[in-house]
This record gives sequence, structure tokens and C-alpha cells, in this order.
Amino acid sequence: MTHYPEELIDLALKAGATQAEVYQSRSQSRPVFFEANRLKQLESSQSEGTALRLWKGGSPGLAVAYGEVDGEALVERAIALSNLNDPQIIELHEPRTDIRPTVGEAMAVETFIEMGKDAIAQLRQDYPEVLCSGEFASVDAFSCLVNSLGLHCQYSEVSTDFYIGVEWVRGEDFLAIYEGEHSCQALKTDKAVQGILQRLAWAKETFSPPTGRIPVLFTPNGAAMLWDTVSDALNSKMVLEKASPWSEKLGETVISESLTLSQQPNFQPYTCPFDDEGTLTQPLSLITKGRLNQFYSDRTRGRLLGLKSTGNGFRSSLGSYPTPSLINLIVEPGHKNFNELMQQLDQGIIVDQILGGGADISGDFSVNIDLGYRVKNGKVTGRVKDTMVTGNVYQTLKEIVALGNDNRWIDACFTPSLLVEGLSVTG
Repeated sequence: MTHYPEELIDLALKAGATQAEVYQSRSQSRPVFFEANRLKQLESSQSEGTALRLWKGGSPGLAVAYGEVDGEALVERAIALSNLNDPQIIELHEPRTDIRPTVGEAMAVETFIEMGKDAIAQLRQDYPEVLCSGEFASVDAFSCLVNSLGLHCQYSEVSTDFYIGVEWVRGEDFLAIYEGEHSCQALKTDKAVQGILQRLAWAKETFSPPTGRIPVLFTPNGAAMLWDTVSDALNSKMVLEKASPWSEKLGETVISESLTLSQQPNFQPYTCPFDDEGTLTQPLSLITKGRLNQFYSDRTRGRLLGLKSTGNGFRSSLGSYPTPSLINLIVEPGHKNFNELMQQLDQGIIVDQILGGGADISGDFSVNIDLGYRVKNGKVTGRVKDTMVTGNVYQTLKEIVALGNDNRWIDACFTPSLLVEGLSVTG
């Protein structure tokens, strides 16, 4: 039998817990799939989960149930786990009621079908040999957090997502290009389609890359690799573990003065009013003109650093404890469009898609270019293959030549293109 959060907390307290917290989430998705240029299938999926976290004698226990919840069994499992753990400081938010109205609007399945068919038709008009795939979905998401101190937070969102993929096979040459968008409003595919068509046009010819230390122009998609590492370096968990190279550099200039990075929790479409501990989210001025201003934290790491939580305590899954995570990362744009950045290259490459993972917290990376182009005298001459780029994220971000004004969302990072002075390129 499914229980309301307040009922589960009452059961936990009656079973001997001193404090308790219940986190519930639900989502329903209605995806439309395209494969090999045709509509493949329609689906409807639903998931629901409940996480009970309690403390007995100061020792924590966490138990999770999916779908229907047997409250007594869930409490019993959580208490059994608490008996195996050492006591810890209880991190619960103070009493507050914060129930938000639903954000976003849904789109009909029929609209997704038409959008997918139209996008594929546009792509194959000029490139009839390509194979197109795609997924369009409307997602209803709900989350609720209640604790024994009197906190009750609730948030629901309706979002729409799509991705379009194109595969182009010419003999032994295989090319795959992907574009997509996440939104809380009606989707439009025109920009994604035009982006794919431009990449296909640039990839008609294949060239060997220039090698050695050469300038590199990262598209927003390619630049995301750099910001993943920066996000880790700003994480208070990494700071406490002395893993971040910026642990002792607050107030110092750590990257190019042309870079300003912030968190903006009200920036559509990745809005989030509070974290998974109930703390209100807030704008964060992380780096201003290259100067490191602050780290982001949850309640536990904030306390250990002698600071308050910045509202960044999130669960990677229902069965996880909250840890620091950015809601989004906003990189302030420059003043030049992509073509103007490209015209600054006498000899260089564009990095758009990479294969495999990027850099770890040390910043070192050596990645294969999945989709990249050679630039000569300010113009793309063709695609580069079997090419590797090597460098260090922190050093690369000290050698920014220019930033684009073409910010776009790559997952939860809003980033422009960026031109860097030079990286090691091998072919």
C-alpha cells in the first residue's frame, strides 16, 4: 500500500527513529521514436519511487521503494541499515511549506510525429542517402520532500525534449551527427535541422588535420568537455578532499579574465526552486573575469567549510544521499559570431563532437575527435578524421583568444563557442 510522506514519517518515529525525511518522485513520459527515416514506435512509461532517510540514535539509515510502498517494511529496512552505521550530525532543513505551481507545457504525440517527419524530410531533401533517427517526448515530473521538523517542499514540471541523429555512410567513411533540445515550452526543430545541414555540408570532403600546437575553435557542444571539469573543481566535496586544484585559490585569478561563470537557477529551461534537502537555490557568482569567488555546496559540505549551504544538495538517485551538484552553469558570452571566430583562424581545427570521456579533476585530456573540421584562411575546407587533441583544461582556459555570442544549452550548461590559442593535435 502506498503511504503519504507524513504517514511514513509517523511510522518511522513510532519505530524508534529520532528524525526522518521522505523524498518522493514521479515521472511519466510519452516518447515517439523514429528509426531509419521512419516512425518506429510510440511508448508510455511511468516511474514512481520513495526514499526514506531516518536517524536512530544519531545513526542514519536509507531505504528505497518503487511503485507501491509497504510502509512498515520500508521503515524496518531503514532502521536495520541505521544499526550498521556510525552516528553523524543530522542535516535536516528547518520547517517551511513551499508548494510550487506546475511549470511548463506539454505537446501532443501527434505534434511530435509531424515534427519528426518534417525534420527528416528536410534533412533528406539535400542528402537522400542519410539515415535519420530521433526521439521526441513530453515528460511530467513531480518531486516532494517532507521531514519530521515540519518541512514540506513540492515541485512539478512539464518538459519537452527531442534529439535528431543523422548517419552518413560513404564506403568506409562513417559520419554521425546529433542535435537536440530540452524545453518547458513548445519545441522547434528548425535550428537543429539547419545545424545538421551545415555540418553535413562541411563534411563533404575529408582532409588530414594540421598537426603540432595549433589554434582550436570549440563549438558549444565541443566546449562542454571543458566545463565538466570546471564544475568538478568548483564542487565543495572536491575542495574538502583537496582534489580540486582550486581548493586554496579563493580570490585568485584561475582562468582567463575573459571568462565569467555563474549559476542562475531561474534560467529557463533548467529552473529549480530548491534542492533535494529543501534549501532554496540561489544565483551564484562562481568566477568573475577569471577570479574565483566561491564554491557550491550542500548542507554537510557547507558546514564543514564553515559556510551555509548554497542550495546545491542533490541526489544522483533515490538511493543516494545528497551531494553537491550544480543546477546549471552559465558562461557569459563574447561579442563575435561563430563565422567571425572562424575567420580568425589562418590554420586550425574546429572541435564539435568528441569520442569517449573528457578530462578528470586533474584537467588532463587526450580525446579523439568524433566530428571536427579543418580551417584554412578563415574557411572550413573539410572534415578531419583519426585526429586526437591533447591538453589540460585549466591551462586551455587561460589561453582564450575569443568567445562567441552563440550560447546554447548543452545538457545543463549554457555555453558559447570559444577559440583557444593552441592545443596539441595529432593525426
